[in-house]
Amino acid sequence: MARSVVSPHQASPPAPRDVVELLKPITWFPPMWAFMCGAVSSGQPLLAGWTLVIAGIVLAGPMVCGTSQAVNDWFDRHVDAINEPDRPIPSGRIAGRWGLRIAQAGTLLSLCFSALMGGWVFAATVLALAAAWAYSAPPFRFKSSGWTGPAVVALTYEGLSWFTGASVMLGGLPGTDILLILALYSLGAHGIMTLNDFKAVEGDRATGLRSLPVTLGVARAASVACVGMALAQVAVIVLLWLWGLAVSAIAVALLLAAQAALMPQLLRDPARNAPWYSATGVTLYVLGMLAAALGLGGYL
Repeated sequence: MARSVVSPHQASPPAPRDVVELLKPITWFPPMWAFMCGAVSSGQPLLAGWTLVIAGIVLAGPMVCGTSQAVNDWFDRHVDAINEPDRPIPSGRIAGRWGLRIAQAGTLLSLCFSALMGGWVFAATVLALAAAWAYSAPPFRFKSSGWTGPAVVALTYEGLSWFTGASVMLGGLPGTDILLILALYSLGAHGIMTLNDFKAVEGDRATGLRSLPVTLGVARAASVACVGMALAQVAVIVLLWLWGLAVSAIAVALLLAAQAALMPQLLRDPARNAPWYSATGVTLYVLGMLAAALGLGGYL
């Protein structure tokens, strides 16, 4: 008896809960936080522009970040079949080409929504979405490089989200001081993204993805991540101090000192302790972002 074959184009629409899981709400926090840092760094009253703040948070998190997760899971479905086979696409809960359709729809909706928020916001959204597709999709597939991939994610999650928050509140291009600080925190976030690669070493190695834990080894990759995060924050501290924002500079320095106290534990067993450091050291890192933003905005 012949077995019937369901075409990818005939697959049933996925359940809403599976779509939400595909968009990974837990990953929305970093860009939403960076957006808020950008809004604070503008120095504009947040309550007066609360509608813009809410719209920007929705754009940075559920829309752009959620879309990037759908794009990544679609083009990583073969890798996820090794690393995390229970995810919606490799498990078959989002079947056929529905994963790609969701990514395409999210891209279109994000572009339309951002166009209503001003030219600079639209430009940042275009760049963020282009980076999301280039990160995961051929022919670029930036994620195949342990240097380029984390840099692209760090730029979009931290830098472009911060830029969007500031430009929304200012109604134009942020000043040089804001641009320098968001650039430094984006550079430092390369280390945060490298820590995320520790959970997928086996699958990355099997599928040819050259993440830093694969190419440098777990121990050296962890050291590179720690040094990168620390040096970026040192530069932030120096700039804040030179600009007369002493309270903000001291706050970032104290948070960096706390991170440095935790780093030896991470380096003793990076593969095991990377999730722990992401919950502790990275939290201190993003609190430093807020401290810097408060200084730039005139609150500290």
